[in-house]
Amino acid sequence: MADLRAGILGYGIGGRVFHAPLIDSTPGLTVAAIVTGNPERAAQAQSDYPDATVVPDADALFALDLDFVVVTTPNRTHAELALKAIEHGVPVVVDKPFARTAAEAASVLEAATKAGVGLTVFQNRRLDSDFLTVRKVIDSGKLGEIVRFESRYDRWVPTPRDNWRQLGDPAEAGGLFYDLGAHIVDQALQLFGPVTQVYAEIDIRRDGGAVDDDAFVALHHASGVRSHLWATAWAGTLNPRFRLMGKQATFTKFGLDVQEPQIKDGLRPGDDGWGVEPESDAGLLGVGAEVERVPTETGRYEDFYAQVRAALTGNGEFPVDPASAVEALRVIEAAQLSAKEGRVVTI
Repeated sequence: MADLRAGILGYGIGGRVFHAPLIDSTPGLTVAAIVTGNPERAAQAQSDYPDATVVPDADALFALDLDFVVVTTPNRTHAELALKAIEHGVPVVVDKPFARTAAEAASVLEAATKAGVGLTVFQNRRLDSDFLTVRKVIDSGKLGEIVRFESRYDRWVPTPRDNWRQLGDPAEAGGLFYDLGAHIVDQALQLFGPVTQVYAEIDIRRDGGAVDDDAFVALHHASGVRSHLWATAWAGTLNPRFRLMGKQATFTKFGLDVQEPQIKDGLRPGDDGWGVEPESDAGLLGVGAEVERVPTETGRYEDFYAQVRAALTGNGEFPVDPASAVEALRVIEAAQLSAKEGRVVTI
């Protein structure tokens, strides 16, 4: 069977570092076309994928014979380009955040459903090594009833970078919380289900900054679990990536999934050490001095596009239900409202 042909809209960090390498390394898929209007990125794309057709805009892409497309452009364009793919009857993968608002995302989902066109969202951090380990620990039952879930996505970036994510226009959907909150909120929802109340503190702390760079969000899940989530550009020291408190034990995990830096260093799925965190980052499970080390699961970003291929060939479901991404955006919007008005928001 011939490889399925993928078209990638955008060749910034998302297209160049994540999507193109993962598609290229997935059996049965090929990078057939790349869209970028930047001459330097176009030259890089052609060098990276000599057999791909590099075009300057979306209209040129949709004139090609493609089996699916990936939208990995600035956030403000996600819904517009996804809808264009759906109008052309082409299945589409949309990078996170799915759209700028839950209503915008819901309109894309409605259009895809009505047209019968495949749609999914790139929530790759459901396949992080540390998150897979958290799932394994919860499934083991050793924590007992979960009381609280803590998740931190920390960075040290005290000076704003020069890119669209730093633009203050709300239409851009930039800022740290859209960027990282789309991951940590999604992970909390995947683990503990729907949210009933949201409280948030979302701030601009950097000199000259136009968008948020420090966020804390508290979620009250209908299941009774409370999730405390942090994302910041101000973490100069190492903090736990995850901590789960249960009525029988606590699990603490330091370290961050290694797949992103590995891709940047040229590693690909199947290479020796792919997705494997250092043994020193193993988590600790227990109470007081009575703890056991929990080896970290191997990260599996490759599963995402393997599942996309299976769905496109009628052999499985798409990896992420877009309805779950709509729900995550509802929580993100509630957090933004909470931070603005200084109150708990009920969903």
